[in-house]
Amino acid sequence: MSSYQLEKLGATFGARITGLDLRDRLDQGSARRLIDDLTEHRLLVLPGQKLGHEEHVRFSRIFGPLDVYPVRQYVVPEFPEVLKISNIFQNGKPIGLYDGDDQIEWHTDYSWKTVMSRASLLYSEIAPAEGGDTLFADSTVAYDELPESLKREVESLRAVHSMNYLVETERRTNPHKAPLTPEERERMPDVAHPLVRVHPVTGRRSLLLGSMIISGVVGLAEADSSALLDRLLRHATADRYLYRHRWHQGDLVIWDNQATMHTRTPCDHKEHRRLLYRTTVM
Repeated sequence: MSSYQLEKLGATFGARITGLDLRDRLDQGSARRLIDDLTEHRLLVLPGQKLGHEEHVRFSRIFGPLDVYPVRQYVVPEFPEVLKISNIFQNGKPIGLYDGDDQIEWHTDYSWKTVMSRASLLYSEIAPAEGGDTLFADSTVAYDELPESLKREVESLRAVHSMNYLVETERRTNPHKAPLTPEERERMPDVAHPLVRVHPVTGRRSLLLGSMIISGVVGLAEADSSALLDRLLRHATADRYLYRHRWHQGDLVIWDNQATMHTRTPCDHKEHRRLLYRTTVM
């Protein structure tokens, strides 16, 4: 069995793993250990990798089946499981899913789907010299440390996750972003998820939030919904629950979408190029 070293990162979650070259095929014991470590630590950082798309996809499948992003111009043509995330423009258009310059959007990948993602694996090809960090929040321990009265208040509530709401919100400040087509809206309808979810492996509860993709809480007036969501998000993104990742070329970061949320910090696309590739485990 391949051996590797693990060092804890954040105050409540996250671990750095060294001693693995992911170009090599992992044996079953090492793969099982990585799956267990992701479940326990919720976030894994593997620096210094040199992954091609084929190796990225092969390694990602250790964690489960992979999804194909529904907007096809954003994926690598030969590897539709690989989503391009970038602030780089060619011929006036972004080469991948555009990382805006100034919006902070806390989210969980694929929360707009009925069946959400299990995990994401993000690999850095071009790292900016300034900006473009990724912030991760431990929404599991954040739930644990909610006041008991607030736990009771949110236990049975559901929130509407809407890709169309997200895109229209983003378009207010990013006019280059295209609206969803009628076909895309049909493929990505609004869906209601519990504000408090239960991890299918650990049984632990966590908050399922989103600063721009949630259009409201079912059954609450708009003002009450906004106030509750703002209160929960402020709590869940307090410094105690955060890990900030400063990207370097060759970094691979894996996170459990069933237990965390994330966003990225501003990055001036006119000064600093950023290109990452993401696979999404379902």
